[in-house]
Amino acid sequence: MPGLALLTLRARKGGFAGTFVALLLAAAVLSACGILLESGIRAGSAPERYAAADVVVTGRQEVELTLKDLDGSTVEEARPLTERVPLKASVAGRIALVDGVRTVIVDRGAAVRLATGDGRPVTGRHGAAPEAHTWSGARLGDFRLSAGHAPRTAGELVLDRDTAARSGLRPGDEVLLETASAPRSFELAGLVSPAGGRAPRLPVAFVSDAAMDRLGPVVHAVGVLADPGTPAARAADDIREALDDSTLAVHTGEGRGRAEFLDVTVSGSNLVVLAAAVGGNVLLIAVLVLFGTASLSVRHRRRELALLRAIGTTPGQIRRLVAIEAAVTGLAAGVLGCPLGLLLVHLLRDRFAGHGIVPPDFGLVVGPLPFLGAVLVTVPTALAAVLAASLRVSRIRPTEALGDTAPESRGPGRRRVVTGGVLLVLAAGVFVTGAARDTDFFTLVGLANSLVLLLVIAVAVLGPLVARAAVGLLGPLVGRTGVTGYLAAANTRADALRLAGAIVPLVLAVSFAATVVFAQTTGLRESADQLRSGLVADHVITAPNGVSPELASEVRDLAGVRSATGLVRSQVVGVGTLLGAQEAVSLGAQGVDPRALGEVLDLGTREGDLTALSASTVAVSTTTASWLGLGVGDTARLTLGDGTPFRGRVVAVYERGFGFADVTLDHDLLLAHTTRRADESVLVRSGGPSGGRAGAAVSGLPEALAAVAADHPGAVLRDGLAVDEQLTEQRANAWVNYLVVGLVIAYTGITVVNTLAMGTAARRREFALLRLSGTARRQVAAMMWKESAVVVVAGVGVGTLLSLFPLALVSLAVSGSPWPAVPGLGYLAIAGGTAVLAVAGTMVPTHVLLGIRPVEAIGSKE
Repeated sequence: MPGLALLTLRARKGGFAGTFVALLLAAAVLSACGILLESGIRAGSAPERYAAADVVVTGRQEVELTLKDLDGSTVEEARPLTERVPLKASVAGRIALVDGVRTVIVDRGAAVRLATGDGRPVTGRHGAAPEAHTWSGARLGDFRLSAGHAPRTAGELVLDRDTAARSGLRPGDEVLLETASAPRSFELAGLVSPAGGRAPRLPVAFVSDAAMDRLGPVVHAVGVLADPGTPAARAADDIREALDDSTLAVHTGEGRGRAEFLDVTVSGSNLVVLAAAVGGNVLLIAVLVLFGTASLSVRHRRRELALLRAIGTTPGQIRRLVAIEAAVTGLAAGVLGCPLGLLLVHLLRDRFAGHGIVPPDFGLVVGPLPFLGAVLVTVPTALAAVLAASLRVSRIRPTEALGDTAPESRGPGRRRVVTGGVLLVLAAGVFVTGAARDTDFFTLVGLANSLVLLLVIAVAVLGPLVARAAVGLLGPLVGRTGVTGYLAAANTRADALRLAGAIVPLVLAVSFAATVVFAQTTGLRESADQLRSGLVADHVITAPNGVSPELASEVRDLAGVRSATGLVRSQVVGVGTLLGAQEAVSLGAQGVDPRALGEVLDLGTREGDLTALSASTVAVSTTTASWLGLGVGDTARLTLGDGTPFRGRVVAVYERGFGFADVTLDHDLLLAHTTRRADESVLVRSGGPSGGRAGAAVSGLPEALAAVAADHPGAVLRDGLAVDEQLTEQRANAWVNYLVVGLVIAYTGITVVNTLAMGTAARRREFALLRLSGTARRQVAAMMWKESAVVVVAGVGVGTLLSLFPLALVSLAVSGSPWPAVPGLGYLAIAGGTAVLAVAGTMVPTHVLLGIRPVEAIGSKE
C-alpha cells in the first residue's frame, strides 16, 4: 500500500492540490499562532537596570483566585495585574539575613514626566515617558556614566544618553520633572549608557535619594548581589524559602528582564489569550474546510477506488491507501507551511505593535515546539478528514464497481440528517435562551459565540439539503434565462453534493465574518453613543503620558469653572459567573471626583446614588452588575490593578459602561494604586457655581485653562470630547477581531477558490461533450456564469441569514435592542469579496478547460 499510495500521489498531483493547499495554509497560521503563544508565555527582554543583580525580588504580577467549576469543585486561576505591584521596604531586611547574600539594594522608583527648559516633552524612542530611580540603585544595572557626574544634590538628575540626544539635552541644561505636583526644575548632571553603548529599551532617569524622597516613590524591587562562588539559582532558592510569601516573586536570569519591564509582561499575557483565540478559530475553520475538500477529492476518485474494489481490494486496504496518501500530504504541507508561518508571525507582530497590543520592540521566541505542533495537528486532521470521506466509497460492492460505478447518493444519509437536526434544535434553544430579557451580558455574548458555531456546523452537515433548498428557490429563476440558464438549473439539480461543496465554504466565510465584524461595529456604535450622551464637560485637558493630579485642583480654582475632575483609568479583577461556572475577568476601571459626577459625567444612573461614591464604595455598570451578581447595597470584592484587595459597598448601578468603564471608584483611591500616578485627562464644566448657567460659555475661561495647561509639559486643551480618541482602546480590540476575520476569510477564500476549481476541473468531459454536441464556447461559459450566480446567491444569502441570529443576541447584550449596526459598505465588502472569489474559482478553470480541444478532453483520464 505505501508504494501504491506514492505512485497515486505522483500520478494525480492535481487531485491532491486542493487538500495540500488547505493543509499548507492551516499549518502556516497554526505555527504563527504557536510562536505568538510561546512568545507570550516566555515574554521577556534582556535586563538593563537589573543586569548586574544575581537575584531580583518583586511583587508577584498576578493575583491567584479560587473559583468554583460547574461540578462544584474548585480550581485555581491566575490573572495578570496591569499595575506594578509595590514591595514593602521590610523585605530587604529579611533578604539580608539569608546565607550567601552579600549586598541588598533597594530599587525605589517613580513614574515621571520630563520636559526641556522650554517645555518640550522628553520621551524615549516610542514616546514612552521615563521612570526615575535612585542613583544608589544604579549598581543593579549595566549603566555606565558616559558624561558629566552622578547626581549629588536634590536638584540634579542623570538621564540616559539616547533620550537626552533625542531632546537635544546636554549636561548642565535645565530639565523640568513632573510627578503628582507642579513641575520642578532639575539640572542635567550627567549621561549614562548601558554597557556596549546601545540605546536602552525604555528611557530612564536617576536622581539622588534625597530627591526621590520628594517624588512619592514606591519600592519596585530588591536586588541581591550574591557572595562570590554562590550560584544565583541557589541564592534564589534560599531567598524564596526564607521569604515564604506567595505574593512575592524571585527572579534570576531572563526573569530579571520580566521583573524590570512591566509592559512586556502584561503584553505577553494578552498575547497568550489572543494567540489561543486566533488559533482556535482557525483550527475549527480548518477542520470544517478540510472535511469538505477531502470529501470532494475522494468523490472525484470514486471510479478509481471502485475499480480497486472490483479487483479484490478490501475496504480496509482502501482506507489504508487513502490514509497513507493523506499522511504524506499532511506531512509535506505541515513542513512547508511552517516557513510561511514564520513570515506571517513577523507581519502579525508588526500589526500588533502598531495598534498598541504589544510594545514596538516586543521580541518573538522562535523555537521548535510551534512548528512541531503545527505538523502534529495537520497530519491527524488530514487523516480524519480523508478517512471520514472514504467510508462510503470503501464499502462499494465489487459487483457495483463492475458497472458504471455505484450510484452516487443524491442527499445526506440518515445519520447526517439526524445530527444536523439535533444541531439546529440546540441552536434554536440557545437563541431562545439568549433572547430572554433576564439573561446577563456575558452569558449573551457566550451564547452568541456558541450559536454561530452550531449554525455553521449544522449547515456543513446538512449541506446537500441546503443546496436542494437553494436550487428549489433559485433554479426556476435561472431556468427562465434561456438555454444556458436551463442547463445551469439542470446541473444544480442533478448533483446536490457537488453544489453543497461549493456553497458551504461561502456560508462559512460570510456568516463568520459578518458575525465578528458587525458585533464590533455594534459595540463601537453603542460606545460612541454613550460617550456623546454621557460626557457633558465643556473642556478636556489631556497629555500623551498623562497629566499631574494637581492640575485638576488648579483648574477648580479658576473663575468660571463650575466643576472639574481628574480622570484616571486602570483595571481591576473580579469573579463572575458564566453559565453556572465562576470565571475571573479583568474590568476597566475609572476614578473620578464624586463631586463632579453629574456635572462633567452623566453615567446614566439606573439605581442608587452616584454622589454617595467614596473611598469605601463603588459604582458598577449594568453589565458588570449582572456579571458579578451585584446590586445596590451588596459588597463588591475586587482586586485593584496593583494587587490590593478592595471591598466596597455598591452605591449605584449605571447604564453607560461601554462608553466609560465597567467600574467607577473614588479618584484618589484608584490613583494611589496605579503605576504612573497620573490622570489621563481633566474634565471641566464651565458656568459659575452661583448665578451662571452650568455649561454656559464663560468669557476668558478657555484662555485661562490654556495658560494652566501650559505650565504642565505636554498638556493640551480641547473643547468637548474627541470620541475617536476615547475609543482608541476599543478600536484596537476591534482590530484584533478584524484580524481573526481576515485570517479566516483569507483561509476560507482560498479554499473556496480551491473547492470550486477542483469541482470545475472535474467536469472537463462534460464540457467536451457539450462542445461536441454543438454547444458554443460562449454558451458553456454563460452556463457556468449562471451556476456561479446560484452558488454565490445561495452561499451569501444563507451565510447572511445565519449571522442575523447571533448578531441579534450581541445587540441585545450591548444595547438592549435586537438591531445590530451593519454598515452597508462593510456588508458589501464581505459579500462582494466572497462573491468575487467564488466566481473566480469557477470561471478561471472554466476558461482554461474551454481552451482544450473537445476531442482531446473527451478522451482524457479523470
